[in-house]
Amino acid sequence: MLSQYMVQIEAIGLDLFFAAIFFFIGMAIHDVLKQGNVPKFGRIIVWSVLFLGCAGFIAKGMIQLFWEGVG
Repeated sequence: MLSQYMVQIEAIGLDLFFAAIFFFIGMAIHDVLKQGNVPKFGRIIVWSVLFLGCAGFIAKGMIQLFWEGVG
């Protein structure tokens, strides 16, 4: 029983880690694009794609937590 909770915590931690990686990569790409005089529209597209990646990993972790917690 304890091992089941450890697996859930590990999976959620991994999802949050990937979300943080997406965020930091997005910040780095945004800074590079900002220095390169890329139009604001291009930076908005980069941020929206990376934000959806972060949100997807966080949502996956939360859904997995609640789904396996109920079941």
